[in-house]
Amino acid sequence: MTLPDIEPRLLRAFVAVAEDLHFTRAAARLYVAQQALSRDVRRVERELGAHLFERTTRQVSLTADGARLLPYARRVLAAYDELAAAWTHDERPLLVDVGAPVGTASQLLADARELVRDVEFVARFHSGLTGAAAELVAGRLDVSAGRVAGLAPEVLDLLDHRPVRFERMAVLLPDDHRLAALGEVPLGALEGETLYAAAGNPATAEWTDLAARLFAGRGIALAEAFPEIDGPEEFARVIRKRRWSVLASTEFIQVPGMVLRPLVNPVPLSPISLVWRKSLRHPGLRALHQVIDRGVAADGWLDVPAGSWLPAVDMAMYEQIRGRYEQL
Repeated sequence: MTLPDIEPRLLRAFVAVAEDLHFTRAAARLYVAQQALSRDVRRVERELGAHLFERTTRQVSLTADGARLLPYARRVLAAYDELAAAWTHDERPLLVDVGAPVGTASQLLADARELVRDVEFVARFHSGLTGAAAELVAGRLDVSAGRVAGLAPEVLDLLDHRPVRFERMAVLLPDDHRLAALGEVPLGALEGETLYAAAGNPATAEWTDLAARLFAGRGIALAEAFPEIDGPEEFARVIRKRRWSVLASTEFIQVPGMVLRPLVNPVPLSPISLVWRKSLRHPGLRALHQVIDRGVAADGWLDVPAGSWLPAVDMAMYEQIRGRYEQL
């Protein structure tokens, strides 16, 4: 069988529907009419001689052939994007998802802005790398940061990443909590406690997975699933109302009526990586790499303290890639 040449536009239509599993949302994402999108998908099916979607009045799902095509279509589109980027010399802003106004990603962005003042960085405040990754793949976002080991392999295959920092983890406690008076909280002291770690928010699945790995076998429970909480003020309101303790990093937003305490014995670490689309070429990205180089060399961002905790899957991924970015 000779495979037909399929236009990138048609592959983008297929991938959009495959990711959203909803023709209306996919059409809105691509800024096309739903009728035109459906026509493009039917053309892909016709050219491949395969049925790619099961459609009912209630839902859309991938067939086996559709699931088989999806990773290939993503790689083809990534290659087209990389080719386009290599021949594009514009001065557009770099769209960076920093997750929150505090933390490693925010510090990277602030330092990069100081380093290259003639480059425009536009910050977005998404809620997690899992949610940002789909935006990176689709080209609606340029750079994000977070725990890459929590991403699906087929998504990570379309992205590039480098280790940035091992953030120390902490617990956010109501100020009248039995452990609030401690300067540091031993992990074992949380046995029997329930901690909020964003369960129920699909955009932060990588963080919830990290929490579940940390809590396993220690008698610490994850708070029940709860919808995504949007913004610091709403986060503070919900957390205080439910009197949840929160798994956090040592750099975290201030919440009135609550105190932040580092965790020890062991010291749990949250692995942060810079993540970007493989096709991306931009002076702002180069500046971010320069800032990381400086932080790793001068401030020990990737030092792993003795007696710390990190999931084996995260350490294996770090060991696999760190040689590409070791300082001379």
